[in-house]
Amino acid sequence: MRPLRYSINVTLDGCCHHEAGLPPDDESMRYWTAEMERADALLFGRVTYGMMESAWRLPATGTWPDWMGEWEIPFAETIDRAKKYVVSSTLSGVDWNAELVRGDLGQAVRQLKEEPGGGLWVGGVTLPLALADLGLIDEYVFLVQPVLAGHGPTLLGGLRERIQLELLDRHEFRSGAVALRYRPAR
Repeated sequence: MRPLRYSINVTLDGCCHHEAGLPPDDESMRYWTAEMERADALLFGRVTYGMMESAWRLPATGTWPDWMGEWEIPFAETIDRAKKYVVSSTLSGVDWNAELVRGDLGQAVRQLKEEPGGGLWVGGVTLPLALADLGLIDEYVFLVQPVLAGHGPTLLGGLRERIQLELLDRHEFRSGAVALRYRPAR
């Protein structure tokens, strides 16, 4: 059974809005590239899929946009070529190496986890909350940013039951950010 890993940037006060933390740098992009490479497929909700596609899909020209630094291209290439599953009841179709996941979320994700491979990765806010409530997340990775946002969506806000976690690993960045890797306590 392949594990489902949830990874997200989060501020010290729990905000997980994608613009609330530090801007990405070469060190954090290398870290996120390695996280993406650990997964056989990515699992997105509709909103996260749209955001990721607009930022990281290779343009039809076949060249990355001028705004993208050389240090961002490995991440862009990794996410662009990855297999993607998109959970949505409102989208009529997806592309970008993706397929829609419909119906019972728990059943659909359990089936994806039962397929052979190294793992699934999920990001975002709403979908991971539903997956955590269903007990389907096997690993949590929080890149804690040394920022107090004071606003925005909070990490797993609305979780139905407390989840006790065991620390597996930590990595400190030059920026002061810290990546913390946990698994649910067994």
